[in-house]
Amino acid sequence: MPKVTVDGVEIEVPAGATVLQACELAGKEIPRFCYHERLSIAGNCRMCLVEVAPGPPKPQASCALPAAEGQVIKTDSPMVKTAREGVMEFLLINHPLDCPICDQGGECDLQDQSIAYGRGATRYDENKRAVAEKYMGPLIKTAMTRCIHCTRCVRFSEEVAGVDEIGALGRGEDMQITTYLEKAARHEMSANVIDLCPVGALTSRPYAFEARPWELKKTLSIDVSDACGANIRVDSRSREVLRVLPRINDDVNEEWISDKARYMCEGLTHQRLDRPWLRKKGKLVAATWDEAFAAIAKAAPGKSIAAVAGDQSDCETMFAAKALLGALGSSLLEGRQTGMDYDTSSLAAVNFNSTFAGIEEADAILIVGSNVRTEAPLVNVRLRKAVRRGARVFLIGPEWETTFGGQFLGNDLSLLGNLPSEVSDALNAAKNPAIILGGGAIAKGALGPALALASQFNLVREGWNGFNALHLAAARMGGLMLGFAQEGGIADLVAAKPKVLISLAADEMDYAPFTDSLKVYVGHHGDAGAHVADVILPGAAYTEKPGTWVNTEGRVQFADKAVFAPGDAREDWTILRALADSLGVSVGFDSFEELRAAMVAQVPALGNEGLADYGSTLPAGGGSVSGEIGMPVKDFYLTNAICRASPTLQRCSGELLHGEDYAEAAE
Repeated sequence: MPKVTVDGVEIEVPAGATVLQACELAGKEIPRFCYHERLSIAGNCRMCLVEVAPGPPKPQASCALPAAEGQVIKTDSPMVKTAREGVMEFLLINHPLDCPICDQGGECDLQDQSIAYGRGATRYDENKRAVAEKYMGPLIKTAMTRCIHCTRCVRFSEEVAGVDEIGALGRGEDMQITTYLEKAARHEMSANVIDLCPVGALTSRPYAFEARPWELKKTLSIDVSDACGANIRVDSRSREVLRVLPRINDDVNEEWISDKARYMCEGLTHQRLDRPWLRKKGKLVAATWDEAFAAIAKAAPGKSIAAVAGDQSDCETMFAAKALLGALGSSLLEGRQTGMDYDTSSLAAVNFNSTFAGIEEADAILIVGSNVRTEAPLVNVRLRKAVRRGARVFLIGPEWETTFGGQFLGNDLSLLGNLPSEVSDALNAAKNPAIILGGGAIAKGALGPALALASQFNLVREGWNGFNALHLAAARMGGLMLGFAQEGGIADLVAAKPKVLISLAADEMDYAPFTDSLKVYVGHHGDAGAHVADVILPGAAYTEKPGTWVNTEGRVQFADKAVFAPGDAREDWTILRALADSLGVSVGFDSFEELRAAMVAQVPALGNEGLADYGSTLPAGGGSVSGEIGMPVKDFYLTNAICRASPTLQRCSGELLHGEDYAEAAE
């Protein structure tokens, strides 16, 4: 490890580190615009200039200069100070200086660094350059006159998202950043360029002019739009969530989130259920809480009661429902709304065992029945990293446009029992072989044959477990840990013919077989479940309650409450607790703390944030399966009730997926 001296302090730095990284290890802040830890080095902005000896008697860009033995680095010499002032002066020559009306104001790198490192005045009084605005779709608002050509957005699109949609045209003063042919950015991670942009050139179109950052309350939460469990920050004002931003978690989402995760929050203020409703003579009419509970108690369900957990249910809500049914003598619990009935006796067999960070180390990957781009965009990013490190990827299922290449083998599950020799050889020769089983394959009964392959190719070995199930629902793993799974799936509930069916915001299930049951919907949006319900009890969305979620890799994560639910809506567990009183049973808790303590006592893993230990032993598997695979995600932007209520995601679906035209006001 080379030793360098930074402002008189000698330190050791890792081999291959840059001078900028060496300075940061020494505790020195180096300004930068183009440099980003997760992107390739561009060396465009020259803001990170430092003085280095031995070397030429001039400042050098620290982001692109390797640290070498014996270097003496100065980060605050007069030469460096003058050079940074000059760079900032050049950057501001054409900048419009419209900070008071810029939506980036208050969280703009250019603002901060011009104050810290810039001059107090400019020597330039020529006319500024103007650049025409570019249309980048319904999510990204552009003001390209502000652009400083850092190319972060270009590098993110090419390197992380894997979609070459943004690039640079022209040279010198005529250089412009744009999407090709000025079309909308169509990939599922596009809005991350808003966070990357160090100036106000790319901002959020739906959030534009809604608030200033100092007005917002910031709450740490977990994304529930898919099963990845991305770490997010919820920014709210009063009782309204205004935006969602990613939080850094290298093990889960690094610092990215999908477009759906970012803009789903807009649906929290649309089509909300804010009062109880009862169905009378075929029509829903407003009711009081007492009337709603009385209607349920009148059904006198006794043991004949069942509960189905929706895809976004938190563990506390599911545990409260389990406690209620247990007190009534029922164990009819299910969380797989769409009818899947795979074996859940071993959670290791239905877990993403490699972990998201670990899948980057795989060198041969077989993906079965999964469009990873739409089902788990954050896993797709990891697969790109694996391929860039040399991994080979094979896919079974319908063809889709991958961002990492890969070889499609066909769309018949019988291939699992007769893999081409090329695939078998690659898995046998791999140091870290992996299988990713998607929801489309699990629904067709492919779990057993896939487990047989895990044994055949020795996917579980010292320090490595390459068998992975990729779920679609944020509530899935938590529900399985709490026992929300019947041996026959929903079919077992249908066969039991319960007098009362409690739906915990289960909007994707088929309610037709439960025509004789009193359907009680505990949810937050007037979606499919509410349309067929006999009793509607308004609950809280994911931003309106504290909760525990477990992602598809078995990672337990906690979220805080950001805002209050609207109107008479209540947190779900309180509804189920009050319902227990109406039904004359005791559930054993009266507060959220007591509820969580009871849940952790029953399932200790839910009390520790981090990966749950399901063991590494997989069932033997076996059997055969055939038939074509259908992809469960038909529309990436409209996969749940909150998304379907979001005007922005509705527009994304119409414009980006279905080619609809949206005229602006001036048109």
